[in-house]
Amino acid sequence: MYPSDISDKEWKTIEPYFEPKKTGRPRKHSIRTIINAIRYMMRTGCQWRQLPKDFPPWKTVYSCNSRLKKSGIWQEIHDFLVKKVREMIGKNKTPSVGIIDSQSVKTTQKGDPEDMMLAKK
Repeated sequence: MYPSDISDKEWKTIEPYFEPKKTGRPRKHSIRTIINAIRYMMRTGCQWRQLPKDFPPWKTVYSCNSRLKKSGIWQEIHDFLVKKVREMIGKNKTPSVGIIDSQSVKTTQKGDPEDMMLAKK
């Protein structure tokens, strides 16, 4: 067991997104174990190939993570959790206002502005 492992409460929240499919071969590794391996890798920053041996093989974990990303499941879980947290703190599920701060946008222009004017002539 690792500190990055998903708790029972967390797992109950996202488990419906990982319902087993009715077709195809049965899973060799539990999806929860694979999720724990993905969380371990993300938390520690280790390389896929360096996942501890008590997790499923790194190729299995990597390909599962890729499929979840491509299918949009990670995004669905993210969106669900954002809405749930917003409700918990007493806000609307979705934000009603967005603010863009134009002062924080950096320019890509380098050099003296006068030199730039000379270059354009």
